[in-house]
Amino acid sequence: MKNPYLFGYLPFVTISLFSLTFGVYAVSSSIELFKGIGLYGGMREFLTDMQLRIFLLVVYALLFFMVFSALKLIAETIHETAMLFFSKDIDGTSYNEARGGNVIYFFGALISVVGINSIIILAAVFMLTTFIYFIYRVYKLSQYLSIFSTISLIVFEVIVWSLLLSTIIYILLKLYNGVIASLPFVDAGKS
Repeated sequence: MKNPYLFGYLPFVTISLFSLTFGVYAVSSSIELFKGIGLYGGMREFLTDMQLRIFLLVVYALLFFMVFSALKLIAETIHETAMLFFSKDIDGTSYNEARGGNVIYFFGALISVVGINSIIILAAVFMLTTFIYFIYRVYKLSQYLSIFSTISLIVFEVIVWSLLLSTIIYILLKLYNGVIASLPFVDAGKS
């Protein structure tokens, strides 16, 4: 008999690994930015280079940990809502069957260490891992769903994620445009 909680720690480890890799990239980018704008010298008066890097790593890793944890919570909620609408599995067998996919994210987090110096590689690894996990989960759940329910589940999740991401991008663009429009030098350039 296999213990169903054997890999219960994997989501935490995975989120921690992704947070660290994205955090290390953010630290190196921030240090370069601070040097470029002349802030790095002032910061070095208070902290050594290693202390500054560790401080920034803790801050960025914590921020990324919160973002990835929120994404996991949102993804689970969207998926379970879709299962509520389209699954006829009342025993929860399909839920336990698809939990093995957490290993996919774990290996994706390990692979992300390779791209620690490139945000494009980090984002690509994360997106590819997410896509593979989604395919795996739909494949595992398709045993418990009809063809119509499987297609409906996929369409539901794609639409909800698209709406969520579109709303976030829209809000960020409106915020960016508002900040840019409020800067005094933008009006001086139009005159």
